[in-house]
Amino acid sequence: MDLAELRIFKAVVEEGGITRAAERLHRVQSNVTTRIKQLEDDLGVQLFLREGKRLHLSPAGRTLLPYAERLLDLAEDARASVLDAAPRGVFRLGAMESTAAVRLPGPLADYHGRYPEVTIELRTGNPGQLAALILAGDLDAALVAEPIADGPFDKAAAFTEELVIVAPKDHGKIDGRHAPPKTALAFEPGCPHRKRLEDWYAAHDALPERIIEMSSYHTMLSCAVAGMGVSLLPKSVLATFPDADKLNLHPLPKDRRTAETVLIWRKGADSPLVAALRALLTEPATGT
Repeated sequence: MDLAELRIFKAVVEEGGITRAAERLHRVQSNVTTRIKQLEDDLGVQLFLREGKRLHLSPAGRTLLPYAERLLDLAEDARASVLDAAPRGVFRLGAMESTAAVRLPGPLADYHGRYPEVTIELRTGNPGQLAALILAGDLDAALVAEPIADGPFDKAAAFTEELVIVAPKDHGKIDGRHAPPKTALAFEPGCPHRKRLEDWYAAHDALPERIIEMSSYHTMLSCAVAGMGVSLLPKSVLATFPDADKLNLHPLPKDRRTAETVLIWRKGADSPLVAALRALLTEPATGT
């Protein structure tokens, strides 16, 4: 049983016979007759009772008709939804921890207000994890820090982050003329900001004696306040930290000071959901 057979069946019912149904569907009569016979054979029942040149629904045909109408209507709804450019459905979005905490609340609130038929499912992780989830089909798009491979993804600029090294208030100056701090606070390997911190140490011909791995920026900042170590992170994160005045911020060299955050999605898999977020992120009220 397929939609074409159900469409022919419905036309024969509405026209009262094969001839008029064939004219309406622009098919030859033999084709309509064959498709009705195929539908009857598939279901194992007789759908019409023949009375002269007219056909009347059998009891089985009367049972099938409302189901056929519902299936055909549902197919049309599905076609319209696929062709409709309005965002709707579930939007599976990924983001780095700092982006989700600081940059996304405003844009996602705007997105929800404009597109109430969309349900957003947000997942955090490092760029490598989020990119893998997109390629596996588990995410529609993600906000990640560059660099990210161009080959598998399409991308659009989203935010520019200023990066700083944070240390306790009483910590001495951190620059090329002083020994780097012995302990670093960072996320797990794969975090782009951890990679930048490790590169910063390498540029000073040093390695941290310890790297204490954290699961959130607020934990990391609290540990920096307590004197446990230093960290490298987006300056924007400090706006959400109540004890920011208990930290010293140390700038990075100009060539390491900024990080670009981009919206990525699988190459060739753009959708109204992704396009709507991409457009929203370029608006002055939500971009940087």
